[in-house]
Amino acid sequence: MEIRIEHLRSSHNRAAFSCGAEPLDRYLKHQASQDVSRRAAACFVAVDADDTNDATVIGFYTLSASAIPLTDLPETITRKLPRYPSVPVALIGRLAIDQGAQGRKLGAALLGDAVRRVVQSDLMAYALVVDAKDENTEAFYTHHGFIRLPSASGIRLFLPLASIARAIG
Repeated sequence: MEIRIEHLRSSHNRAAFSCGAEPLDRYLKHQASQDVSRRAAACFVAVDADDTNDATVIGFYTLSASAIPLTDLPETITRKLPRYPSVPVALIGRLAIDQGAQGRKLGAALLGDAVRRVVQSDLMAYALVVDAKDENTEAFYTHHGFIRLPSASGIRLFLPLASIARAIG
């Protein structure tokens, strides 16, 4: 299946989306558009590239600007950073795949799209950050190079973007 990843629009069909986590389903169906219009988060959706009529959403993620305290980062990293109280980051607030599309590496495609968008934007962000809801989610992000922040509460992970930016050019 080929997919398109694009900004959420009112014409996207979100009614049938079900990822198995009710809060994520509810967010996409009822809150995402409001967050976009209020500029609280950008929402990107994956649709089947051949689905030109109703553009049924099969996955989504959100991005927003955030910051993490410099003291939350490992010392090996903070030595190379300016001594500001916090570091600007881009936050993946939510990432979910419809149950009918799970197991097809769509999560990796959405994550790759998020990294590309942040690296290629004019927004200066040191890293991409995510708060994993459980150990399975943590395993997904660590598989893709994210590093756990041991000093943060919960399961917070980050991916420094400098090396990726150099690789993308």
